[in-house]
Amino acid sequence: MASIGRLLVKDSVLLLCDMQEKFRPNIFHFTNIVSNAARLLQACRTLDIPRILTEQYPKGLGPTVPELGASDLTAHAKTQFSMLTEGVEKELNSLGGPKKAILCGIEAQACIACTTYDLLERGMEVHIVADAVSSRSQTDRLFALSRLKQSGAYLTTTEAVLLQLVQDAKHPNFKEIQKLLAHPSPDTGLLSFFSSL
Repeated sequence: MASIGRLLVKDSVLLLCDMQEKFRPNIFHFTNIVSNAARLLQACRTLDIPRILTEQYPKGLGPTVPELGASDLTAHAKTQFSMLTEGVEKELNSLGGPKKAILCGIEAQACIACTTYDLLERGMEVHIVADAVSSRSQTDRLFALSRLKQSGAYLTTTEAVLLQLVQDAKHPNFKEIQKLLAHPSPDTGLLSFFSSL
């Protein structure tokens, strides 16, 4: 049967890409993108889903922003656009080779795109959280998401990911996840894109 893109806690990994200080003033809806990614991170902690964080050239672009809440993670520094550095590859292998990647961060046309292509070539399912991914330009962001969908990635949202992972109000962690859903995700300018999906 062809893959339908169902997310499960088992075999999933959360990838947090380059949400750093120097990007703050220039990324479209940066604050809301980070807010959504922070909710995903909290949920993955609660559900014991592995989490991997990268930083693009941190010497020049600064550290990960504190509001992401990722201070417990060791960031993999990189200069290449793909997150799949040697260190990240080792971490994925040590996790037993997860089959599904939940991907968020910046920028859509650069590091998110290159990471997605590498993950797809590796045979992984890629779930790009569209309201937790952005770029400096809304044009680049929207065309990148469209292009990545053509390549076989699944486009989803923060709330959809959280609900798919628990799947049932009887899930033992549902109440904790429900707290993360108390308020709808903030607007990140995707509605104009909807007509082209």
